[in-house]
Amino acid sequence: MTARQGGSSVPSDGGTLAPDAGFALYMAAPEGPETLPSQMGPDVPIRTVIAEGKRGPVDIRIYGEPSSTGGPALVWLHGGGFVSGGLDMPESDYLGRVLAASGIPVLSVDYRLARDGVHFPVPHEDALAAWFWIRRNAAGLGLDADLLCLGGAGAGGNLAVGAALYLTDAGKPLPAKLLLAYPFLHAELPPPAGGLDEEVMATLPRHLRFTIEDCLRNAENYVGGPVSMASSYAMPGYADPSGLPPTAIVACEYDDVRGSSELFAANLEQAGVPVSYFLARGAVHGHLNHAAGSPEAQPVLDFLAQELASAKIQ
Repeated sequence: MTARQGGSSVPSDGGTLAPDAGFALYMAAPEGPETLPSQMGPDVPIRTVIAEGKRGPVDIRIYGEPSSTGGPALVWLHGGGFVSGGLDMPESDYLGRVLAASGIPVLSVDYRLARDGVHFPVPHEDALAAWFWIRRNAAGLGLDADLLCLGGAGAGGNLAVGAALYLTDAGKPLPAKLLLAYPFLHAELPPPAGGLDEEVMATLPRHLRFTIEDCLRNAENYVGGPVSMASSYAMPGYADPSGLPPTAIVACEYDDVRGSSELFAANLEQAGVPVSYFLARGAVHGHLNHAAGSPEAQPVLDFLAQELASAKIQ
């Protein structure tokens, strides 16, 4: 496993924690809690296509144009605890613009959220429907199907790994690489190595925390019942990762979910899957959404761009 570290900064305003507060924040605001405005990013060509899936149409927003010399592209799944977020959130839109401006097309998937009676496997099947459509139509889009990468942030990282596990089990072509930003892969969080700095964690406002209680409630809502009934595609951190493609993982120093990334990286390495691991120093969970346009986020975006540029045909 290759590991790197980056710098970031932590907000200094405080907040109090309550067991249901985090999940309530996400459910109350479909776009996600308290993101920073005016993070437009570079002006790049953008268009929308529609994939027909088992559950109905799935919008895919395409950022950028394919390079004349070929190269990788990224299929991206936004975060939001499965219940919030969308294509316009900075974690998706700003990231898509920045990577597209660097020459890497991004195809952002508008999967159905686990709200109003929607549960697994609907978001999982939407992610797969988008992946299969993009691969099938890669040539017409000017993309190399064998250099398509798959990734996501938070819950989107879960969907990316769950989709890759399905592709592995089904004997289907795999992504050239997985790219995961602070992925939510375990319903019951493993503790981060070395623990968390509780003094710093106590200063974070509630919307910048994703606690053990939040993870359990989001997982139960996504699964539609007790997490004990979740399949490996729903909570992929518990699955055998053998056969997955090379994987790049971004973890955050001040993130309750960091242990999930650490454990998954260790399991990948044990299974013989190449892993690149980037620890964003000072960063909090969801920081690409809360401060995507900040200088502190740039090292993470640079890491993802470099990992994409090094993707190879599997």
